[in-house]
Amino acid sequence: MHRLSRDQARRIIVRAQLLDADRPGDVVEVAEQLGYVKIDPTAVIAPCEHTVLWSRIGWSYETGQLKKAVEIDRLLFEFQGAFRPMSLLPLLRPGMRRHPERESSRQWLEANAGFRADVLARLRAEGPLTSREIPDTAAEARRPDGWSGSNQVPLMLDLLARRGEVAVSRRESRSRVWDLAERVYPAGLPEIDDDTAAAELETRRLRAAGLARERSGWTRVGTAGEPAEVEGSPWRWRVDPEALDAADIDVDGRVALLNPYDSLLFDRPRLTEAFDFDYVLEQFKPRGERRYGYFAHPILLGDRFVGMLDAELERDAEVLRVNAVHEFLPFEREETDIVRAEISDLADWLGVRLTGLD
Repeated sequence: MHRLSRDQARRIIVRAQLLDADRPGDVVEVAEQLGYVKIDPTAVIAPCEHTVLWSRIGWSYETGQLKKAVEIDRLLFEFQGAFRPMSLLPLLRPGMRRHPERESSRQWLEANAGFRADVLARLRAEGPLTSREIPDTAAEARRPDGWSGSNQVPLMLDLLARRGEVAVSRRESRSRVWDLAERVYPAGLPEIDDDTAAAELETRRLRAAGLARERSGWTRVGTAGEPAEVEGSPWRWRVDPEALDAADIDVDGRVALLNPYDSLLFDRPRLTEAFDFDYVLEQFKPRGERRYGYFAHPILLGDRFVGMLDAELERDAEVLRVNAVHEFLPFEREETDIVRAEISDLADWLGVRLTGLD
């Protein structure tokens, strides 16, 4: 049983998420460690996938690096709303073979066997296509649910992607371009049985987390790694043994501005327990109920969350406008300087002027 102080617990988590001073070198390294880079179109400052990578790599990150890794080098692939390292694909294939597991989805797919065949035949004959270029020949339609419209093509493509029959070949702006999976994914991937894949996925999740609650519903690590206790916490934890060296390495002095959909922020109970940070995304709250702003970015300083950045990119004016920097506790002079420097670096990376920080 490893016994960790809260400081040690936070350091392990921060380093596992590549948010310490030792920055990763490239996009693939980030994706391999984190397991995924979430895709989200909300671009109050920049899309999630790009701010996640910039917050790790820093000034040398350019958006074209992600495109190259996905569309040319095929070292990453898009699956279920995220870019993932190709090394994960063999571990996901057993789940693909079982999909769909929900009875209603199986019935819909069976009722639309002809529709499925039409989609696959068109892709095979014509090559990569957007969903708009594929006719809707569904025999049975699902009702719009607020996320999808009446067109059944996107629903079929998403289902076939989860089954490993089609895949996103590239993107044109924010639109996905689809192709047969055999023409996107590399040939000769190893076949892994269900139990081995499930265990390895838990190990990979723990490696990305560093430290997670045992059998958490948020970070599903099961019993991977080794057991740990954290000072003052009643939880049973699992720790990545390879991350234990990070427990006593100081992470002070590094500032990270985190997109609200950053993977570090996903496990809300862990944020509260380890960081004493009760994070609430205010994007879907009425304006009058927001405390920090529509899409405020949490500010991580070392291993502590110290505030929230409310800022927005005004593209036409080529300006990053800072509406507020909310300080949880008043910043010391040095803290003010390094937070401001990081915001200034963000504007430089975006290629725009900075305003509102005075």
